[in-house]
Amino acid sequence: MTKVDLYTMCLVQDGDHVLLINRPSERGFPGYIGPGGKVDFPESPAEAAIREVFEETGLKVKKLIYKGLDEYVDPNKDYRYMVFNYIATSFQGELLQHPPEGELHWVPITKAKHLPMQDWFKKRFPLFFNEGTFEVHVEWSEEKQGPVKELLQQL
Repeated sequence: MTKVDLYTMCLVQDGDHVLLINRPSERGFPGYIGPGGKVDFPESPAEAAIREVFEETGLKVKKLIYKGLDEYVDPNKDYRYMVFNYIATSFQGELLQHPPEGELHWVPITKAKHLPMQDWFKKRFPLFFNEGTFEVHVEWSEEKQGPVKELLQQL
């Protein structure tokens, strides 16, 4: 039976700025990244995105806009890793003084691509701000330590 893990990411946008987390190396995925995390059963992906943003930033987001799906599959391990991506432009609350995942920064969207980011997030980041939705599908090979197939569609 295929093992499936579900995750979310939700970028919080305020005008021409986006809220990003500067994650230290010891937290994994170092560099700037959006809030998100694992979908806990039985919550929905949108519920998980709202919860994760609150836990990682202190903000309560509303009116999420679904932006797309990232999925990474490893056929040899019978494994699928899915990330449901959202953007939120409506929020309330104050940023946490001591966020658990790293420093919080409001960054101009046009300058964010110049920040240190994981390659996969740097490629995906602009898609959040395009019209419509996107789908990223990556087939991973543990043997080759890299992707054997990558498909990116703007839907």
